[in-house]
Amino acid sequence: MNKNYPIYQTTFIDDMRALVEEAAQNFGESTAISYKDNPWDKEVKKVSFSQWRNDVRDLGTALVSYGLREEKIAIVGENSYGWCCAFFGAMAIGSVTVPVDKELPLDDIDGIISTTACKAVFFGKTSESKIKEILANGGLKSVELLISIAPESKIEADLLGEKSLKSISEVEAAGATLYAQGDNSYYDYKIDVNKLASIVFTSGTTGKGKGVMLSQANICLDMTLGMYNFDITRKTLHVLPPHHTFGSTVNYVGHLAQGCEVYISSGLKYVSDEIKEQQPTHLILVPAFLEVMNRKIWATARKGKKETLLKVMMKVSDLLRKVGIDVRRKLFGSVLSAFGGKLELIISGGAKLDEDIIRTFDSLGITILNGYGITECAPLISANRNKYRKAGSVGTPILACRVKIDNPDENGEGEICVKGPNVMLGYYNNPEATAEVFDKDGFFHTGDYGKLDEEGWIYITGRKKNLIILSNGKNVYPEEIEADLQKVEGVSEVVVYAGESRLQKDKITIVAEIFPDADLLADKGISNAQEYFETQVKLLNAKMPSYKAVKHVKLRDCEFQKNTSRKITRFNIDKTID
Repeated sequence: MNKNYPIYQTTFIDDMRALVEEAAQNFGESTAISYKDNPWDKEVKKVSFSQWRNDVRDLGTALVSYGLREEKIAIVGENSYGWCCAFFGAMAIGSVTVPVDKELPLDDIDGIISTTACKAVFFGKTSESKIKEILANGGLKSVELLISIAPESKIEADLLGEKSLKSISEVEAAGATLYAQGDNSYYDYKIDVNKLASIVFTSGTTGKGKGVMLSQANICLDMTLGMYNFDITRKTLHVLPPHHTFGSTVNYVGHLAQGCEVYISSGLKYVSDEIKEQQPTHLILVPAFLEVMNRKIWATARKGKKETLLKVMMKVSDLLRKVGIDVRRKLFGSVLSAFGGKLELIISGGAKLDEDIIRTFDSLGITILNGYGITECAPLISANRNKYRKAGSVGTPILACRVKIDNPDENGEGEICVKGPNVMLGYYNNPEATAEVFDKDGFFHTGDYGKLDEEGWIYITGRKKNLIILSNGKNVYPEEIEADLQKVEGVSEVVVYAGESRLQKDKITIVAEIFPDADLLADKGISNAQEYFETQVKLLNAKMPSYKAVKHVKLRDCEFQKNTSRKITRFNIDKTID
């Protein structure tokens, strides 16, 4: 089946407090969140929906008693159960969450917290040293309360000054006591879902990020209207950074509202083992993870001298499915076992995904639903559905979300613009930047280029900021060329850009900078990588319009620098070619 069908049933979310309450009522003692205290532990901690509600309520009650209702509260740290409780607990009392990337430099962390005038900061175990250093440098001036998500904190009294330090367990215990004594302040407050609820700073793959202001209506409606598209399974594994909306909104808000168990990963280096051990039935990932998984499949096949056999089996399986016989789970059991054996579905977003990867996983028995989102839209804009998909498309807009193409060219390609209840309130303390991205009709200009087909399906071409405009007026979308080059054997990562020449400043040279897969090249007996890739690029150029031709191939000996959502930070690339 690949045709339109009725939307799935989902839970309508009014606000964050209602979400937590209704999840506890609907799913009770079922597991909401699972995790390990340490990656090497055998024991998996399991938290029921009822217990999660109690922890969030107790935390929120204490925060109200500390005078933090409607104040701004930062959360800095690794993904954890405590991070999740802080996120929901703060918004449940009408406070404004400010999720901060723990990998940012000290000045940036302090800058975000100071700029937003946060009164309190939750910090994780891995962020404690940075918090201490910022304090030693005289930072966090607006902060009155520091809350350690880890059981114990070792911040010295002389660094704290007049600031208070508490552990999250201490705060929850205080809230539990107050609630038991009749303090109902957590519930005795009407949440205005249209007010500012979260300030999310964009990752900035081209430089300094901006603070995106989201309301509870933005977040809750985005997930309510978005989840109508998906038939999600019972258990997922949360590996994405929680300070990004894809990590917090989709993984936590969207899944917990539907009664899904969320296992919190201990970190990137443990993901492969965790997937095998925890056996999630679906995953939420960005394309970078899928590219790694795809390479692992083929590297394993090559190592076992079974690459050709796997390709033949996939073709046979695809033919059998055309006549109604689906034996993928049995036929490719050994391949699927590397991903726990129960993985059925992957929802991908955050960047363009190679259609070949989608086809490969589909042939093996794992459905990939490619979607499209952006922080400013909380983040989901569109998605393919479980049984209604189009190759190359990021799906149709979610309910109540309108999409138009601004100033389309002869191919129908232009800037993707969005209007709907998921679109942000604006950029924090930056009315000029806000005015620049909204047109007179109230549409948000995403900065992404793409087109719509006659049925309203969205196709992404590339980012406006990456666009190469040639002297003849032609537009070249680097992402399109990158997608083709990514299919070349031996390409691990590739970025296409306009090279900077000191000798020919007025001439635009399209460059493909490649990080080779050294192991694969060695397996193939390729000793001269530069010559090999130049030959492959010439073959690709012959299939493209001449104005898109790659004129220079540049090899690098290390991966491209990435942000925490695994996107390549293009502004860090040395684009000189002479």
